[in-house]
Amino acid sequence: MAQQPQEDVRVTATSKIWGMTVGMFVICIPLSAVTRSGPILPLAAIGGAVASTVAVWRSDDKKSPSKSLSGEPIEILEQRIADLETIVSSEEFDLHKKIKQLESNDAYILRNESSTPENKT
Repeated sequence: MAQQPQEDVRVTATSKIWGMTVGMFVICIPLSAVTRSGPILPLAAIGGAVASTVAVWRSDDKKSPSKSLSGEPIEILEQRIADLETIVSSEEFDLHKKIKQLESNDAYILRNESSTPENKT
């Protein structure tokens, strides 16, 4: 059994939108004559169908994976991440170094305070 090519979801949605719009036309034209609203109801149906069609075709482009994303941008992003990791780890090393220096200064100050004659009362 041969496989049939899959129809695009956007085409299916668009055909349903415009099929319903035709149904709305069938209802709107007699209603516009009875309510004396003129072309407002049919124009509203067309406007809604156009807006829905535009939304369907634009939203699917945003959800689909980008076909223009080649290997080069991915490599650039990987390099940038590696650079950021290097920066963070070097800053972390500097931070640990400063903490140890402060701890040693505190220990030095505590030793000197305990050895002064004023504290030996």
